[in-house]
Amino acid sequence: MKKLSLFFMALITVLVIAACGSKSADSDAKSDSKKEETVSIKHKSDTSEVPKNPKKVVVFNFGMLDTLDELGLSDRVVGLPKQNLPSYLKQYKDSKYESVGGLKEPDFEKIAELEPDLIIIEGRQSEQYDEFKKIAPTIDIQLDQKNYMESFKENTESIGKIFGKEDAVKDALAKIDDQVEKVNKLAKDKGGKGLVVLTSDKQISAYGSGSRFGLIHDVLGVAPADQNIEASLHGQSVSSEYISEKNPDYLFVIDRSAAIGEKGSAKEVIENDIVKSTNAYKNGHITYLDPGYWYLSGGGLESVSEMTKEIENGLK
Repeated sequence: MKKLSLFFMALITVLVIAACGSKSADSDAKSDSKKEETVSIKHKSDTSEVPKNPKKVVVFNFGMLDTLDELGLSDRVVGLPKQNLPSYLKQYKDSKYESVGGLKEPDFEKIAELEPDLIIIEGRQSEQYDEFKKIAPTIDIQLDQKNYMESFKENTESIGKIFGKEDAVKDALAKIDDQVEKVNKLAKDKGGKGLVVLTSDKQISAYGSGSRFGLIHDVLGVAPADQNIEASLHGQSVSSEYISEKNPDYLFVIDRSAAIGEKGSAKEVIENDIVKSTNAYKNGHITYLDPGYWYLSGGGLESVSEMTKEIENGLK
């Protein structure tokens, strides 16, 4: 009887050890599974391991915000800079989305309180990348103005990869490719040359190929009225006389004042007697572009599609 009791005690001990070992193995497996649920994303500031399908996202890049919106991921957004939010994204002014400071002055304390799984930034915040990544995995998504479509597609595909939306991204990009092809054909058929300017109060800056608005020439096929504009972030300072001298057939205007919430004055600045001498004015081909798309966001699925439509309409 004593031997039998000892046998059962030994058996129970073996079963307990086995169960513990099984739990430990399960725990290790779960831990390994969690480790595997990340995706490696190469971006402007680094290469980051980002959680797959994050539930809480803080977004400083308005182009990526509109991409998330287009992909049906608005419920993942928990915070964004609400100041100067483009009008086409006005739904994100709702109180269910937290304000996390300005584009150039992030509120790191508020961001930390939100405990995001992912933070998406862009050029305006790049210098503070190290501060962001202390809070959560951060990706610095920017456009390469000299390779606009390539970088736009790579950025969008990264979002698709993170959220498991690869097929939706593929379909959306294919539609934009069709739009771009259509505008290129129209630009070729119409002929003529275009000039892109930005007004800021009473100042005028011109932008050419390879600039922040260079996709009008480089991607959409509008021939430049001036091939010697230096590509820069702030453009080349010009005058009404310059516009008259270059005599563009198409003039595309972006109003910075309107973009940053001030009273827009682009039409008043541009349509003076000097500029009225141009082919663009005479033929009704001065197009005032939406500053929300062009100045504040850009590089998003909605913004790129709408920007393409605006140039198409401007050429007609």
